[in-house]
Amino acid sequence: MIDRRAVVGGLVGAPALLIHGRSGALSPDRLFTLGVASGEPTPDGMVLWTRLAPRPLQGDGGMGPAAVPVRWEIYADEALRHPVRAGTARAEPALGHSAHVEVRGLEPGRPYWYRFLAGGEASAAGRTRTAPAPGTMPDRLRFCFGSCQKFENGFYAAWANAVADDPDLIFFLGDYIYEAKPSVGTPRVHLNPEPVDVAGYRVRYATYRLDPQLQAAHAVAPWLVTWDDHEVANDYAGLLDQRNDDPALFEKRRAAAYQVYYEFMPLRRAARPRGAAMQLYRTLDWGGLAQFQIIDDRQYRSARACYPPALLREHREGPSVVADCPDLHDPRRTILGWEQERWLGDTLARSRARWNVLAQQTQMTAYPRRDPEHPDDPRRFHTVDTWEGYPASRDRIVARWQEAKVSNPLVIGGDIHAFVASEIRAGETPVAPCLVGGSITTWAGDKLLRANTAENAAYRFANSDVRGYGRVDLRAGRADAVFRAVREPNDPRSAAYDLARFAVEAGSPVLLADRG
Repeated sequence: MIDRRAVVGGLVGAPALLIHGRSGALSPDRLFTLGVASGEPTPDGMVLWTRLAPRPLQGDGGMGPAAVPVRWEIYADEALRHPVRAGTARAEPALGHSAHVEVRGLEPGRPYWYRFLAGGEASAAGRTRTAPAPGTMPDRLRFCFGSCQKFENGFYAAWANAVADDPDLIFFLGDYIYEAKPSVGTPRVHLNPEPVDVAGYRVRYATYRLDPQLQAAHAVAPWLVTWDDHEVANDYAGLLDQRNDDPALFEKRRAAAYQVYYEFMPLRRAARPRGAAMQLYRTLDWGGLAQFQIIDDRQYRSARACYPPALLREHREGPSVVADCPDLHDPRRTILGWEQERWLGDTLARSRARWNVLAQQTQMTAYPRRDPEHPDDPRRFHTVDTWEGYPASRDRIVARWQEAKVSNPLVIGGDIHAFVASEIRAGETPVAPCLVGGSITTWAGDKLLRANTAENAAYRFANSDVRGYGRVDLRAGRADAVFRAVREPNDPRSAAYDLARFAVEAGSPVLLADRG
């Protein structure tokens, strides 16, 4: 077990983090400057990832046009003395010299260690694990989840503390990078202009991945990822960006952003984008204990509601918060796209897992809010960029949970830069708890969060003053969740503390405050 009390020099002083985090990430002319990662575990394998980049802040990583063979090795022990699998992958220039190795033939439900070798150099070692065998009921699954890690807004002490929590899995729920031009007066600064092409996005991702604490988090456990908007452009919907620019131009930018997202994430080849299209929605089964439905609420969504048509014709930016209008309630509108909605409905109906965790990008519970410009206005408004702008989609999922008698639905999310615990309801009836795990670094935006949630019975907790992540321990009969807040987001050495704790008993959707 990793000792999370020892925080030394910005790194948690425990064997796993010391092995995984010190990979020479800032040394020039080394191949493995961006670390290693794993993801997508199955009972007999997982994806292993690395990217060769001796000059990571160049658009080609300093690698040139040739493909490079990369050896991968998997071990049964942390000391790397007992190899169990090995092979060779090709790091291709077309994918930024990244390697995505899909490993099979391992034992279920156990940890493994891995590394890569190329050009006479060995990478840092990483720890990964396989999922339990189908139908088995593990004693516990611990996962951490986070989102919104703007490099400029602070340091990644949250990830050092998450590593010390010794998770089995890590979920990242969107806004891995932020795409805007460099800021002024922030704790750190983006190192390149706003990216719009492959080279620009590669430099922006490398800026983030050079951070040793983020590398350590990738190397300690398998990651399951989905995106939100900033991986491409703020508040985009389908092929429309926030400014309603020419969709044909935005499609080229989205294609570049999707390619680089794939290059940097431990995803399977099936997720490799084709132009501006990339399928991210999928499931992860953890024995009979849990199924995770991981969804994409950006790529396929309908256009924003309540927008005057002139905004699109004139390529002008529209409002993010709107008064109620008929367009909001049009059942033809969808945040997931119809194909993904059908897939999710069928998946929920087939699941036999004890817990069904919907891993998605934002706050799903209904959230009517005051007008931020006129908070004394008695009317309530709606955020068009979240589920609040697509209530028919949300209602269809809630109905599916009920109709299919889905076992113990639970929702996790990010996006809103706040810790929020709530219950998704059908009328007054709780159906599923919803946990939003703060932000890794990004500053809060909704100054009326506490006032808005205080008047809504579905909300049990809301805090936008601190940064951090969520942690959940799943057992057959109970889910225990804790919001972990970083004491000082501008200090990479900062410890984290338990901000709030909750419990959900199997068979009940009610979110209970945990006083113990």
